[in-house]
Amino acid sequence: MNTLLKLKKINLKYQTNKETIKVLNNIDLTTKKKDTISIVGESGSGKTSLIMLIGGLEKATSGKIYFQDQDLTTLSEDEVSKIRRKNIGIVFQSFYLIPNYTAVENVALTLELNKLKNPEQQAKELLDRFGLKNRFNNLPSQLSGGEQQRVAIARAIAMKPQLILADEPTGNLDSENSVMISNILFKYVKEEGSSLIMVTHDPKLANKAKRKIKIKDGKIA
Repeated sequence: MNTLLKLKKINLKYQTNKETIKVLNNIDLTTKKKDTISIVGESGSGKTSLIMLIGGLEKATSGKIYFQDQDLTTLSEDEVSKIRRKNIGIVFQSFYLIPNYTAVENVALTLELNKLKNPEQQAKELLDRFGLKNRFNNLPSQLSGGEQQRVAIARAIAMKPQLILADEPTGNLDSENSVMISNILFKYVKEEGSSLIMVTHDPKLANKAKRKIKIKDGKIA
């Protein structure tokens, strides 16, 4: 079976005091292994919410999310967290690096939490792969935006995830760094055989994916 991820009739609603806000409506989406998908649409259309649902960081109001044929919607938060830690890497627009940890420590922490051997050495190898050999011991505040995002990507892929979720990975970067980060992501998924689902406002970046999906008013247009 080549299917990695399957969403069936996913709905997400928020209840306020006065009204029900519909964020996602009847979303169906299937991702195969080695797939690259870009998700585009206007701000507020539900793109980030979709990424958060797939990553298990948000819970759907209704519908089913299957990851490798396992129904995530029936699992506890701890069980989903365990699957996410080992199989899903998430890259955010804001880098979310730990401020008082060096580049190596930020990446090694993921490996330590998963009880892998030689976390520091593995972290250095990853950072070196992304051209950060001279930045191992720098704190995030001593790194440029592009360098911080490379550290964040190294952290996200440290466990060799089968699925990478990226929410506006170049949103805070200039055009030169945007090209570098997109090249790193697509080169990595090609070499490692991972799948990539990416939210982006950048048309050039969106067009690099095999499939492009537009979200409009919480629906796949």
